[in-house]
Amino acid sequence: MFELLNTIDNPVDLRALHPAALAPLADELRAFILHSVSHTGGHLSANLGTVELSIALHYVFDTPMDRIVWDVGHQAYAHKILTGRREAMASIRQLGGISGFPRRSESRYDAFGTAHSSTSISAALGMAVAAQLKGEHRHCIAVIGDGALSGGMAFEAMNNAGLHKNLPLLVILNDNDMSISPAVGALRYHLGELKELVASASLFETLGFNYSGPINGHDLNALVPALLAMRNLRGPQLLHIVTEKGHGYSPAATDPVLYHGPGKFEPVQGILPAAPGKPTYTQIFGQWLCDEAENDPRVVAITPAMREGSGLVEFERRFPDRYFDVGIAEQHALTFAAGLAAEGLKPVVAIYSTFLQRAYDQLIHDIAIQNLPVVFAIDRAGIVGADGATHNGAFDIAYLRCVPNLTIMAPADENECRQMLHTALLQDGPTAVRYPRGKGNSAIALSALTPLPIGRGEVRRTSSLPAGYRVAILAFGSMVLPALESGETLDATVANMRFVKPLDGTLIEELARTHDLLVTIEEGCVMGGVGSACLEHLTTAGLSRPMLQLGFTDEFIEHGAPEKLLGACGLDATGITRSIQALLARQGLEVLLNESASQTDVLRARA
Repeated sequence: MFELLNTIDNPVDLRALHPAALAPLADELRAFILHSVSHTGGHLSANLGTVELSIALHYVFDTPMDRIVWDVGHQAYAHKILTGRREAMASIRQLGGISGFPRRSESRYDAFGTAHSSTSISAALGMAVAAQLKGEHRHCIAVIGDGALSGGMAFEAMNNAGLHKNLPLLVILNDNDMSISPAVGALRYHLGELKELVASASLFETLGFNYSGPINGHDLNALVPALLAMRNLRGPQLLHIVTEKGHGYSPAATDPVLYHGPGKFEPVQGILPAAPGKPTYTQIFGQWLCDEAENDPRVVAITPAMREGSGLVEFERRFPDRYFDVGIAEQHALTFAAGLAAEGLKPVVAIYSTFLQRAYDQLIHDIAIQNLPVVFAIDRAGIVGADGATHNGAFDIAYLRCVPNLTIMAPADENECRQMLHTALLQDGPTAVRYPRGKGNSAIALSALTPLPIGRGEVRRTSSLPAGYRVAILAFGSMVLPALESGETLDATVANMRFVKPLDGTLIEELARTHDLLVTIEEGCVMGGVGSACLEHLTTAGLSRPMLQLGFTDEFIEHGAPEKLLGACGLDATGITRSIQALLARQGLEVLLNESASQTDVLRARA
C-alpha cells in the first residue's frame, strides 16, 4: 500500500528520487497520515495540508544541516515520517511514544521544539545569525501559518530580521485561512487580497523581506522550483504558499475544525456524532457564560483563537456583538480585556492555562495593578494528556498566587465550577477559576447561581481516629475526588479547600490543631504551589505540623493518557494513599493492612 513511502527512511532517500516520483509519494504520504491518525488520534487537518511542503523542503534543502522550524508544530507529521519516524507513528502522543510536536531530543531533524504559536521566525532568525557568527553555511527556514502570523511575536521577529540584509533566512507563509478556529483579523483580509490580486507585497517588503508568491502549496511542480530559486538568494526571503487544511480527505477539507485533533475514527465513515454523556468542564463554562450574558448586557467574552476549545461556539452564535476572538494574541487579549473592564464592562477571558503564561506581564501590569474586574476562565488546568509538556497546565497556581489583588478558585466538580464562575463575575477585582480538561465528577450543575463565600473551604469527611493518628487531607480542585477515596481507606479528614487565594486560614489552622499530619494535594507544581502557601500560612501563624505536599515534582510531564500520567505522578487515590502511608511509616506509624484488619482497626489498636 505504501511501496514508495516504505523506501524513504531519511531525507537522503527522498533526495535520491526522480522528480516525477514526488507526486505519487505525496499521495502515499497523505494516505499514511490518514491511516495513522485514524488509529491513534492526533492532529489531522493541518498535517494533510503540509504533505507537499514537507516533501519539497526535504527534497530541496540539505536537512538536517539546513534547519527547518515548524511553527506550532502540529503540522509536522509528514516531516516526522520522512525523517525516520514512520514506524514510530503508531505510538505518537502515547506514554513512552513519540511526541505530536517537534522535539530536539527526539530527532536531529527537529531543529527546534515548537507547540505554542508564533515562535518559528524568532528561532530561525537566531539560528541564522548563529550560523553566520560561526562561519557555517546553512539555510534556516521557518514555516508559519497565517493564523500564527497574527501573533505579535512573529512581527517582532520579522521587524528584527529585516535589519540583516545578507542572512540565509527563509520564511514560508503557509496560508490556509485557518488557525484552529477560522483565522480572524485585518491580516487575514490582506492575505485574501494577495491571493486574488497577486499585487501587493508591501506588508512584507516594508519589513525588509523579499516577497515571492502566492503559489499553490499542493503543486510540487511549482513548489520545488520556487524553493530551488530561493535557496540561491541571500537576505530575508518570504515565500507565500496557499494550502488547504484537510487536503485530499474531503471530510477534513469540508470541516477542518472537527478534524483538527480527532480521536480514533474510521476514515470511510468519518467522525460520527458523539453519544450524549456527562458534560465537560468546558461545556459547563460555555453554558454558564451564556446564562450570565442573558441576564447582564455588560458580560463580554474574549478568546485568543480558541473558540471551540474554550466552549464559546454557542456564545458567539447568541451574542455575536459581545464575542471577541482576537487571534493568537494572548498579550493583546488581556490588555484588551483591561480596557473593556476600565469602561465598566465585565470581560471574561477564556484561555488555557498554558497559553495564559504568554501574557503574564499584561496580567500583572495592565489588570492586577489596576485591580480591574477581569474574569479568567482557565481551562486545561493540570494534566492535558496527549499534547504533553508544552500544554500541561502545571504552573498557573504558582505563577498566579504571588500576584496581588488576584482571587484564585479551584472547583471540585461541575456544579462548583459554575458557582465559582458566578462568584468571580461578582467581584470588583481580577479573579481566576482554574478547571481541568475533560469531564468532571458527575455532580449536577444546578441552574441556580449562588455566590460562594470568598476564602472559605469545607470539610467533606471527618476522621474517626483518636488523637495521635489523625491525618487531614487538604485537597484543591480536581484532587478532591481522589482525596476522598484515599480518605476512606485511611480514615482521614478531607477538606475541599476551594480557594487557592485567599486561603481559608481559619480552616487550615483548625485542622493543624486537631490533626497530626497535614497533606496538601494539587494538580499543579509543588514548587511555589498551594501546598507551599499552606505551609507559609502555618509558619506565619506560629503552628508547626508535619506536612506532606503532593503535586507535580520538579520536572516536565510527558504526553500520554491523563489517567496514566496522574497515576505516575501519584495523584490518583492509590498514589495518594501510598504516599501518606510511606510518610506514616517513616514516622513509626506504619500501616499493617491485611484481610482481617482495616487500617482503622490497626491504628486504634496501637492507640
